[in-house]
Amino acid sequence: MSTAALPDPSRPAHNSLRRQVLDLLSSMRFAIALLTVICIASAIGTVVKQGEPLVNYVDQFGPFWAEVLGALGLYRIYSSGWFLTILAFLVVSTSLCIARNAPKILADWRTHKEHIREQALQAFHHRAAGSLAQPLAQTEPQLLRTLAAQGWSVKTQRREASARGEAGVMIGARLGAVNKLGYLAAHGAIVLICLGGLFDGDLVIQAQVWAQKLQPFKGGNETERGRLRESNPAYRAQLFVPEGTRSNAAVVSLEQGMLVQPLPFEVELKKFSVDYYATGMPKRFASDIVIHDARKQVDKAFTVEVNHPVVYDGVTIFQSSFEDGGSSVQLKPLRLDVGTAEAAKVASSVGAIVGGQAQALPAEWALGGAGSQAALQLEVTGLRVINVEDLAQAQKSPAAGEGASAGEGGEAPGNDVRGVNLSELSKHLGSGAKPAGSKQLVNIGPSVIYKLRDAAGQAREYQNYMAPVKLDGQQVFLFGVRDTPAEGFRYLRVPADEDLSVQGWLRLRQALNDSAMRAEAAKRFGRMAAPSDRADLQSQLGTSAQRALDLFAGAIPVKPGVPTRGGLQALSDFIEQAVPPDQREHTSATLVRILNGALFELLNLSRERAGVAPLSPQQEAARTFMTASVLSLSDAMFYPVPLVLVLDGFTPKQASVFQVTRTPGRNVVYLGCVLLIVGVFAMLYIRERRLWVWLQDDGLGGTRVKMALSSTRQTLDTDREFERLQRTVLGAAPVASAAPTSSAAS
Repeated sequence: MSTAALPDPSRPAHNSLRRQVLDLLSSMRFAIALLTVICIASAIGTVVKQGEPLVNYVDQFGPFWAEVLGALGLYRIYSSGWFLTILAFLVVSTSLCIARNAPKILADWRTHKEHIREQALQAFHHRAAGSLAQPLAQTEPQLLRTLAAQGWSVKTQRREASARGEAGVMIGARLGAVNKLGYLAAHGAIVLICLGGLFDGDLVIQAQVWAQKLQPFKGGNETERGRLRESNPAYRAQLFVPEGTRSNAAVVSLEQGMLVQPLPFEVELKKFSVDYYATGMPKRFASDIVIHDARKQVDKAFTVEVNHPVVYDGVTIFQSSFEDGGSSVQLKPLRLDVGTAEAAKVASSVGAIVGGQAQALPAEWALGGAGSQAALQLEVTGLRVINVEDLAQAQKSPAAGEGASAGEGGEAPGNDVRGVNLSELSKHLGSGAKPAGSKQLVNIGPSVIYKLRDAAGQAREYQNYMAPVKLDGQQVFLFGVRDTPAEGFRYLRVPADEDLSVQGWLRLRQALNDSAMRAEAAKRFGRMAAPSDRADLQSQLGTSAQRALDLFAGAIPVKPGVPTRGGLQALSDFIEQAVPPDQREHTSATLVRILNGALFELLNLSRERAGVAPLSPQQEAARTFMTASVLSLSDAMFYPVPLVLVLDGFTPKQASVFQVTRTPGRNVVYLGCVLLIVGVFAMLYIRERRLWVWLQDDGLGGTRVKMALSSTRQTLDTDREFERLQRTVLGAAPVASAAPTSSAAS
């Protein structure tokens, strides 16, 4: 058995283990591994949005992966326990590296190594030897003055003759010693930056939650156990202040919920203002605030802008965002499920507060039938006074003669108002403005966002614009809907009439619900489409028009016992069921022409009942309006509820969202950044050079000279610098001699 296998009784095992742990923590490889993990985590935190509601992550990643990623803390990486632990280990590792190497670096920085032996100069790559005619007593001070003038730090050592060598003078010179301090500055910068990040992060707040047993809340009113102290040394919170009000209760968001952070002063928002470019894009956000400090009995006015925060009493106030502060809106109902007579009984409008409590729909609106529709609750969630959209492609109107056709066998609407292009249906689905090509940003006016929630708690979100928007050469109203916040809005495009109002289309929609008006419109179409002496043909066309209108209105099922929503889909289903395949193309074109003709008569009938002059089929505006109306009516059959709430008036009230921070570690981080720049610059761009010159009396009144140069990096600059030193010290380049390439040891 070898003796190496036996434990050393003079060195306890726990000391060996402690040494191994310290060696691991203080090793550069360990620090680099930690820094790599931090960089990867920071990249993930940049890609994955931080602090979003959990439902957003479920919609983005799915239930399984959303739960897995949440368990890993990827939704709040910078405040997660594992990330803070890695930062702490990086601080410890870097600090141990500094503690281990700093004494050697400082000792090396203080010495000129003038004690080096004369024979050791032969081991340097850059070395030279020669003789000077001047005596040693004259050469030494002259050389010292020359090196000092070039910036060298010089120290000499006089040696007497001994067994170790002959008598002479060893001059040790050093230049670029800051390179050594660059190591300490760079590593110290990492420690400072990490300490500042730890202190200004959630670590201080998490420690208070644990020590004071605070209870973060997720909704409702907070309690005393959900409030931090006003003297909290470090926090980053959100402060919501509507116009005309003041508040000092900021909110700190944590993974477990929220905590209230009281401020040592109150912030009053006098006015929130937005300046816009000509396109409607915002160019400046500003909040005029007044800080009320009860302790100092001081009221000070400030203006907070983006990238121009206000600092008061150690608290920095940033303009984070803005929201609605409780604007009041008037909503007017558009009923899609009643006839003309019943529509007059609906209440004119209803008032609501943006962000206020849910309210039941008025009883007069009576959304017909029992069930979820009868128990709908209205929640107004947003008012956007400015809406900027890209309408570059939407502004392109179709050229003359282009447009909708009545199927493959129909005519263009430029010749007949009863033509309709079924392929244009896709343009009425999806976004209200589809950007493509060059952008043309236009402010399309105010919009209101609201939810209709049923008795089961399920809700859809709606966004309706107040003014018509010009899309594809047609003025249309945009009524958006989406089922979940993760989706984009799908828009129903309702054409505006000659008065830029929705009433023309609404009268047609409500007339379509009236069986008597459908019958009258069908008779008128029969009399208009057939000769006056062909009563039988008039009756047949009237019957066909009646069937087309009933199918389009969803008044009769395509199949007995199977309900239908109506629209163009109902006509398509009817043709597929009742017409042989070889006749469907011709029948489809004929039925669509009959439908459009009957709808045009229904439109004029509704206008007559409202006291408005009828339209002529020869009018271009009438043909365009009719084509868009047919498609819009078909889309409206699939609208989730038979009720559209349009913005009838509003009184805006803005609110500012400020980010209030107290970050004493910020100055530490700034100092660390300065040290990091200095350290990296010193290590990369400053070369430490050491020069040794041995002077010895040659016994003939002259001086023998040997010299050597070492540098932290061997570069062409080092070669040129040594050549200059040779000319300075020796006066001429000496005869070259072979030399090893390794550096000398002291």
